[in-house]
Amino acid sequence: MPRRVVLKLSGETLCQDNLSISSAALEKTAGQIKTALTEYPTELAIVIGAGNLWRGAKQNMDRVWSDKIGMLATLMNAMALKNALSEAGLNAKVFCAKGVSEMVELYDQFAARDFLASGGVAVLAGGTGSPYFTTDTGAVLRAAELNAAQVLKATQIDGVYTDDPKKNPQAKKFDKLTFSQALAKHLKIMDETAFALCMETNIEILVFDFYKAGNLSLALSGGQVGTLVTK
Repeated sequence: MPRRVVLKLSGETLCQDNLSISSAALEKTAGQIKTALTEYPTELAIVIGAGNLWRGAKQNMDRVWSDKIGMLATLMNAMALKNALSEAGLNAKVFCAKGVSEMVELYDQFAARDFLASGGVAVLAGGTGSPYFTTDTGAVLRAAELNAAQVLKATQIDGVYTDDPKKNPQAKKFDKLTFSQALAKHLKIMDETAFALCMETNIEILVFDFYKAGNLSLALSGGQVGTLVTK
């Protein structure tokens, strides 16, 4: 039986050539996902952020209102990604935490589980459905609800380091960490709420460079890539 994982993508994954949502970036992302799933069949759910469209923390407005706009932005990204995945030949469906039933299906953990078990790729929009929570927390929450074994956190860096490797060339990479070590070393892997939920539910986190060709396949195969954070 294929294992089940949640892939957390940033909204910037869909950016290219000064376009917030680029058809070229969508095609590339969908192609990577299809290749990886063809090589290593996996029950895959995807949670996508909205940083390409909306940066709520930078807006001078009510936090709850700002977060609701962010939820809508994740839905736009999810619909665009779903279309690209479908065009790549994958059976994909968007489930949204908030009701927009005219366009996509309302998220239900049991319906999403059934869809994953049937071989579909579930694209999960709307974060947790509540303000004050990041899409990292949304990804971990969905992983717990869907009985996923691991959250794959896609980044532009090939793992977790002792310091920012872009600023400090002496920074050392970790291949593997425990939750306790990550806390003791004050490593910023996810926001605190998301990280605490991973610890509580014993869901592994794999931080890896999504942009390097072949890395997603390695991640799905359980091969050596990025940094694995476990109990």
